[in-house]
Amino acid sequence: MDIYDFSRKLPIGIQSFEKLRDEHCLYVDKTRYLYNLVHTSSQVFLSRPRRFGKSLFLSTLKAYWEGRKDLFEGLWIFEQEEKNGYDWKKYPVFYFDFNKKNFHKSSALEEVLDEHLRDWEDIYGKERQKESLEERFRFLLEKSHEQTGLRCVVLVDEYDKSLLETLTEDEIQKHNKAVFKGFFSTLKSYDEHLQFVFITGVTKFTKISIFSDLNQLTDISVTPNYSEICGITQDEIHRVFDPEVKALAKENNLTFEQCLLKLKQMYDGYHFCDNSEGVYNPFSLLNAFSMKKFRSFWFETGTPTFLIEKLEQDNFDAKQFTAQTIYKNERELLDYRAENTDPVPLFYQSGYLTIKDYDERRGRYTLGYPNEEVKYAFIESLAPSYLHDKNGNGIDIFTFDDYIEEGRLDEVMDIFISIFARIPYVSISDNAEKIMERDFQNVIYIVFMLLGKYVHVEMHTALGRADCVVETEKYIYIFEFKRDGSVSEALSQIEEKGYAKPYTADKRKIFKIGVNFSTKNRNVLEWKVGE
Repeated sequence: MDIYDFSRKLPIGIQSFEKLRDEHCLYVDKTRYLYNLVHTSSQVFLSRPRRFGKSLFLSTLKAYWEGRKDLFEGLWIFEQEEKNGYDWKKYPVFYFDFNKKNFHKSSALEEVLDEHLRDWEDIYGKERQKESLEERFRFLLEKSHEQTGLRCVVLVDEYDKSLLETLTEDEIQKHNKAVFKGFFSTLKSYDEHLQFVFITGVTKFTKISIFSDLNQLTDISVTPNYSEICGITQDEIHRVFDPEVKALAKENNLTFEQCLLKLKQMYDGYHFCDNSEGVYNPFSLLNAFSMKKFRSFWFETGTPTFLIEKLEQDNFDAKQFTAQTIYKNERELLDYRAENTDPVPLFYQSGYLTIKDYDERRGRYTLGYPNEEVKYAFIESLAPSYLHDKNGNGIDIFTFDDYIEEGRLDEVMDIFISIFARIPYVSISDNAEKIMERDFQNVIYIVFMLLGKYVHVEMHTALGRADCVVETEKYIYIFEFKRDGSVSEALSQIEEKGYAKPYTADKRKIFKIGVNFSTKNRNVLEWKVGE
């Protein structure tokens, strides 16, 4: 009988490299990337989704530049630097952490900067006549360089938190951008005092000074050499976490191979450049090992309210997320501006979309959900916008699932009628029909994606694209929806496109269902089950 070694400590919630090493936590060695960065680059930017290991990597950089040789023993970089004769000097390190503050008040950003500066002024001194934040920072860079004889290292963690939190608060965001412009422009004019700069965030706001002023800042977010700098690869799972996979498999009555497949479906699939290996979300993976359950751990840490609001404001067609019909080039992926009506760059940089394919000839990326954790959790967050009535009551997806499983068509259609009645009223305008069409399609998409958690849902067949094919243990449902059409037209399409042919030898009962939605009535006008 296999006995799990409980001395194997998972680094859940640990963002300090020093603490991780001192407490002998399991560690996926990423120091090869650190070595490449510090020996080939001087000023760097990295964008990755939240909870993806950015803070830990920054903490590792901090330990390296502070000369903490003891913390790196046994890691790849230690042996390499020993060969180089590296002397592990202690550089002056200025580490800005924007993770912990609530930025919904106008002075919050200045308070964080002031707190950091006061700590460093206790070490390097303060010049009284230097009153502004940027003047104080410049003095510290000069003074620390003078006192130590070494240039400064500047590390900035989650620089954009104050901007993402205030996306819908125009005045505060405008204020925060101005603060950034004044403060971090120092990094350009004081290059002679800088040894290394590393800035991380979720997004790349192209119209703030870090990027417009610092033209020497190298963006490694979509470069092949650093595509796996954060996250965990399949090979790293096997090298570090095989015992955890075995324990998870045993707890869930799975074989080792079945457990690996489930982990891959749930948490793998992030691609940060073309043709790169997929990486797992480290936060979700570690929590799955710890809890011995498959859940949406990453999503549970924060509902993306601002992203849902962004979709609603921009009238985005949500079903595109799984249809893989979202295309962008590299410039568009990295160009996020708050005033941009296109939400895709924000969704990609935030981790809700990832690269699924790349057309080199056209320089075009195809985007989609990275995995099931993101897909289903995001759909659940989007559902209240479409599936709740004015009193906030939602549909009972579990009851709906029961009706589908039991072949109770009348009850299934009753729920559809109830669902469509919830589509928001659209006043008469030039854009009303387009919005109604989008909302109608989004409702269908959301309902069947939610059902996909419990029964197999497939939107495509080998011979065409049905609106929806739902497979259960006893039944196969082939739905075709028409808007202001006819059920006869819908059923004819099912026959003409051969949507049922893949199931000819299947012993399950097949329901071919045509549904006609009326824009005028804003509901199902008629439905019919074909032979």
